[in-house]
Amino acid sequence: MTDETSSSGRPHSGVDPRLLEILICPQTRQPLRYNAETDELVSPKARLAYPIRGGIPIMLLEEARDLDAEEGGS
Repeated sequence: MTDETSSSGRPHSGVDPRLLEILICPQTRQPLRYNAETDELVSPKARLAYPIRGGIPIMLLEEARDLDAEEGGS
């Protein structure tokens, strides 16, 4: 995860950093990385990005953005 935080110590998304530390990808069961630029939680292994809406991470596979599809990958 990146350390992009506001003065309150929370990421710009409003998600508590402690919550981000314990969330894992529902597909790979691996840790996620916070991307402050897109306000998403990224699973590098699954190549998926989970959105954060209203400060709430949406950890559903059907809501995740496929990073390979956008890059024209396989």
